Amino acid sequence: MAKKDNRVNIQLECQSCRKSGLPGVARYCSEKNKKTTTARLEIKKYCKFERKHTTFKEIK
Repeated sequence: MAKKDNRVNIQLECQSCRKSGLPGVARYCSEKNKKTTTARLEIKKYCKFERKHTTFKEIK
């Protein structure tokens, strides 16, 4: 019998791109363990639209 999978796919979205009115929002796909990390992730990653490291938050 197969084990239940605790890992889920999530999308991370740039917060500064979202607030600016410019077209284009940087997003990354990642995975997290839903049992150990119940809160939404917040990670600093590279934004290709702003060309610098910004805060990315989990959406959905």
